[in-house]
Amino acid sequence: MDRFNAMRVFTRIVELGGFAKAADSLQLPRASVTVLIKQLEAHLGVQLLQRTTRQVNPTLDGAAYYQRCVQLLTDLEETEAVFSTSRRNPRGTLSIDMPSGIGRFLVIPALPAFTARYPQIELEIGLNDRPVDLIREGVDCVLRGGLALDESLVARPLAMMDQLTLASPDYLERMGTPATLDDLAGHSMVEYVSTVSGKRFGLEFQLAGELRAVNLAKRVAVNSSDGYLAACQAGYGLIQAPYYHAIQELAQGTLVEVLPQLAVPKMALTALYPPHRQLSQRVRVFVDWLVELCARPDSGLQRQA
Repeated sequence: MDRFNAMRVFTRIVELGGFAKAADSLQLPRASVTVLIKQLEAHLGVQLLQRTTRQVNPTLDGAAYYQRCVQLLTDLEETEAVFSTSRRNPRGTLSIDMPSGIGRFLVIPALPAFTARYPQIELEIGLNDRPVDLIREGVDCVLRGGLALDESLVARPLAMMDQLTLASPDYLERMGTPATLDDLAGHSMVEYVSTVSGKRFGLEFQLAGELRAVNLAKRVAVNSSDGYLAACQAGYGLIQAPYYHAIQELAQGTLVEVLPQLAVPKMALTALYPPHRQLSQRVRVFVDWLVELCARPDSGLQRQA
């Protein structure tokens, strides 16, 4: 029995909650996964996993063994990186997740530079706004806009993104273009609902160093950044969105900036990853590349004067 391979299989079963999911994740035959775990339990002389009809959970011994396995496998990866060319040329699969807008407009168009620099890293990219359980879903790193709410994860700040107040030309033709904050009376907004925190967002302005929340009447609330922009284009009211996400619509004239003299709070963009991935060379080089990407003047994250 290859004990390190058995440990790797065991940790994936714990993280994904099932033998079949772990087998699919590791691209192994399901029968091989079952045999490895039986051999591992026999070798240790303890039951590691409690099997039910719906899920597989670690026993008390299994939970303790899982923590040790995660640390050992991380240490092994880092040790191999120190004494091999993988420090300069990291290899393997890197699973990342990010909002669809960040992926479509910022990261994926620039990815050829990253894959040319690190040709032995294979990327698996998820694009969505929903919360991701990095451990259970086997994700190495996520990008998120807004405050990082999970204190159990390592957070690497990437940028502070400029935001704009926007509306569609059709909406402004019907409702009039507001020139001051007081002019917003009688206007409507599209409400954004965070899938991470459940918080509902209206409009916010930075006035004389203070944050001013403005909630208008609404007919539509959405929980995705693409849907938020689409509802605005459909004429349902004002929104506030990162500049990068609206560049194309502004250029095409399907969205118009309103109240440009009123500052909108910037939005943080952060990379998050589990502590046990902190020493992973794949994660490290990817996050370092993201820092470089976000600092570029043409990234679209900040408006150019």
